[in-house]
Parts: sequence; structure tokens; C-alpha cells
Amino acid sequence: MHGRGLVLGAAIGDCVHVAGVINFLALAAEEGYRTVFLGPAVDPERLIQAIEEHRPEIVGLSYRLTPSTAVEILRSLRESLTERGLLNRRYLFGGTAPVCRAASEMGWLEACFDGTSERAGVRATLRGQEGGQDGERPNLEGLAGYPSTLVQRINWKRPKPILRHHFGLPSFEATVEGITRLAESGALDVISLGIDQNTQQSFFRPEEIDPSRDGSGGVPVRGQGHFCQLKAASRAGNYPLMRCYSGTRDVTRLAGVLKETIDNAWCAVPLLWYNVMDGRGPRSLRESIAEAQELMRWHAEREIPVEVNEAHHWGLRRAHDALVVAAGYLAAYNAKAAGVRNYVAQFMFNTPPGSAPAMDLAKMLGMIDLIRSLEDENFSIIKETRGGLASFPAEPARARGHLAASTYLQLALEPEIIHVVAYCEADHAATPAEIIESCGIVEGVLDQWITGGFPDLAASAEVQARRREVVEEAWEIIEAIRSIGSLTDPEVLAGAVETGLLDAPDLKGNPVARGELKTAIIGGACRSVDGQGRVLKERHRVGRIYVS
Repeated sequence: MHGRGLVLGAAIGDCVHVAGVINFLALAAEEGYRTVFLGPAVDPERLIQAIEEHRPEIVGLSYRLTPSTAVEILRSLRESLTERGLLNRRYLFGGTAPVCRAASEMGWLEACFDGTSERAGVRATLRGQEGGQDGERPNLEGLAGYPSTLVQRINWKRPKPILRHHFGLPSFEATVEGITRLAESGALDVISLGIDQNTQQSFFRPEEIDPSRDGSGGVPVRGQGHFCQLKAASRAGNYPLMRCYSGTRDVTRLAGVLKETIDNAWCAVPLLWYNVMDGRGPRSLRESIAEAQELMRWHAEREIPVEVNEAHHWGLRRAHDALVVAAGYLAAYNAKAAGVRNYVAQFMFNTPPGSAPAMDLAKMLGMIDLIRSLEDENFSIIKETRGGLASFPAEPARARGHLAASTYLQLALEPEIIHVVAYCEADHAATPAEIIESCGIVEGVLDQWITGGFPDLAASAEVQARRREVVEEAWEIIEAIRSIGSLTDPEVLAGAVETGLLDAPDLKGNPVARGELKTAIIGGACRSVDGQGRVLKERHRVGRIYVS
């Protein structure tokens, strides 16, 4: 990182609390500044002499006592700085929330930070319009200094992962207001726009829209202007990125609209879903596979990251761990084949409900092992974790605890993105206030995590044994499909579903899938079982399919 100027820090007046200003100077040092700390209870004259001596670019002032006293100290200090010609530099302030409110009203301090301020906001202020990672100048918006691409935002936020949350209310007006509130709060980095099924399926076919289904599953968007309004609502606070799932029809055409209007931060598309198999559209399985692959290529050509949200669709339908891991590999394999460079791999924990944390972690580590086997100089992985909605209890207090515990487990993967699931969503779609609170719970876990010293949950012998087992079993499925043909051939992939190589219990009665697979939670892991409930090894399950 290139060198910068000097930052001078001090707790002023009669304030002896120095932890805040020391933390601020540590962040400044990480950003490439030289730092000088004057200590506690620094009187105005000593501070002014130090400014004249060191000629700092930034002066960090701290005061944590009475607001009225702080105002008097700051007023007197400003008069002295003006008289000495020293007001022509950047002055930042830190204190308690009441003191910061009083200080900010004085109008001469560039920024005020209290105990709720995020490190990212402090870093953004320190960086001003320069920003960047390893010498790269990011695309910054307005005067906020927040990177506007996914990779830059991740690098800028380190060591913490960026936070994403799904949001889209049945009312368009309420969604616009909610997005603005979320942006102004600075609670999350990515607003994942949830559009209703009418939009996903019939955005370009308004004559097909059924008004009685408006708002079903998300916000009704009726035209490009609506997308532009939603994006404009997010241009406040910490300028969060915005992204949206792919539609269930006319997917590439809709991708162009999303790029043009909301500057879609990354594409999210399944490989084998959003068709007649899950009832989310009229497309056949083969048709949707081919269109998903084309959509991946479209984004790859424009260097937009891609997420193939495939694995958890199988887990949500109670497929066993080995099949979920195999599906995760197939998704990444197809993305790489399409030319994707930055691949967002999502790992949904707590799915199916009843999975033991150790076994859940082992499954995710096994999936990472398979996906990482594809990594090279042209294909890199961005890990995104989330909790499984079906595992959340409806009772609010318990749900808050579940969110914190799930986040703690997810951190064993060292994710770059955490997809926050609001604690209330087992009962109802989250309001902006509930999203902000849920992000705060996750931030509380992250505050402890970045201090270091957490036990290595992945090092457990039990976890490692299951990790190896689930990788071995997943390869059985992958190689069985490969023996039929290419892993990117829509005919081969559709055949894997139709023959039952890829199957799930909750697909029983499905128009294209078998729905014959039986699974059970045994020893905390979701395993394939036979008709008597005994564990069925994958080589035996695959062998039975070949025989039939």
C-alpha cells in the first residue's frame, strides 16, 4: 500500500480514555499513515504545538465525558486553531454517542465516530477518495468512498466479510423506503433484491401478469424505471451494492436490464432449477440448463462474478450430504467452463434441519475441497455462507441465539460474504429494522472473531473423518455422471436427474425427477438409506441405478 501522510491523535481536555483513539491510530497505520499519539488529557496549547511541529494530514480528537464540556473544549480549540492558521487540515472526532451528536452540530469536524461506528466507515474516511487495495484505485461513488464492485468491496472490508441480506416487500413504495433506510444505517454491504414471481417470469410479457399474484415472493417491478428507482434509493449511507437473482424466463435479456439499472453486483443462477422441476416456470429441464450456461457466459464476458446457487436447492429437498457436495462441484465446474473468473460459492448451513454442527461443517469443507480442485489463475472462489431458513425457530429470542450460533460455525470457512438471514424470517419477512438488528447480531460475532484466538472447529478428528468420507462419496456421483458424458452437456445433466443419480426425497411425484431417494439424519449427518433405514453407501446406490 502506498505511503500517506501523518495522523496525530489525542484524548483532549480532561478525558483520560484512550482506547478509542488508539484503535483509530491502529486503523490509520493499517491504511499506510504514519501516526503520533499524544496521550490522555492533552490540553489545547500542547495539541496546537504538536500540530505545528508534526504538520499532520489528519488530527484525531477524542473525548468521552460530558457533552456540554466537550462543546466548550471544541469551541475554544477551534478559535485557537483559526488564530494560528491551523484549521486547514482534516479533523476527525471520536466519543460517546451523545458527545458525538453535540460535536457534529458544531460544523467544523469532518466526521464523528461513536461506539456504533463500523471500522469500514472509519477506513472509508481515512481513505477519502483514494481507497484501493494493493495499489488498485477502486470505483468510488459520490463522496462516500465506498467501492462499487464486489471484489473491491471484499478487499476494502477485510478482515471482516461483507454482509448481504435479502429484501423485497410486496409494496413497491415500502421497498423503496426500506432500501433507503438500510443504506442510511450502514448495517449491510449488499442489498439482495427480492423480486416477485410475476417479475421473474413475465417481466417482458406484461400481458401474462396476474395482478392477484403481485408481490408474491418479493417486490413487484414493472419496468426498467422501477429498477432504477430501487437503485437510486440505495445511494445513501454506505452506498451498498445491489444484486438480484436471475429470472425464470428470458434470463439473459433480464440480465441486461439488471446490469443497466441496478448495476447487478453478481449473477445468481441455478444450474438445474427454475423450471418445471420446481414449478417456478414453464421451461423444460434441458432448456433451463442451456439457458443457465448461456447466462454464465454472458456475465463472464463482462467480468461480472457469478454464483450458481445449486447445492442448497438439493439440500432444501433433503438430499443427502454427498449429493449436495457433488451438486456444488457441478455448479462450479459449469461456471468455470463458461469462462467465469470470480466464482461465488454459497454454503447454506443448517440444511436439512437436524444436521449436527460438526457434520454440517464437514460437508461444507468437503464441498470446498472439490471446488478448490478447479481453482487456477483464471478461476478463483469467493466463499459465501448463510444459515438455512428452515432451521430457524419462530420464537424471537431463540431465533436470535440461533443466528449467532450459526454465524459462529460459518466463520470456520473464513467467508468473504455472509448472507445474513434475519432472526424473524421463520415467522415473517424481515422489516428494515429487523434486518438492521440481525446484521448487528452478526457484527457482534465478527467483532469477537477478528480478535483471533478462536478454536479451530475444522481441526476436529470427527470433522476431518466425515470430510474425507463425504468427498469420496461425492466423487462416486460425479464419476457416474461423467461416465455418461460431459459434465456440461445439458442432455447428460438432465439424464442424471431423470435416472436418479441426482435425486431428493422431496421430489416425489415430480414431473422430471425420480423422487425415490431415501435419506435420514444418522450420527448428525444426512445420509442415503435403504428401505430398512440402513446407511446406503454411494457406490451401492449408484450401482443400483445402473442395474435398473
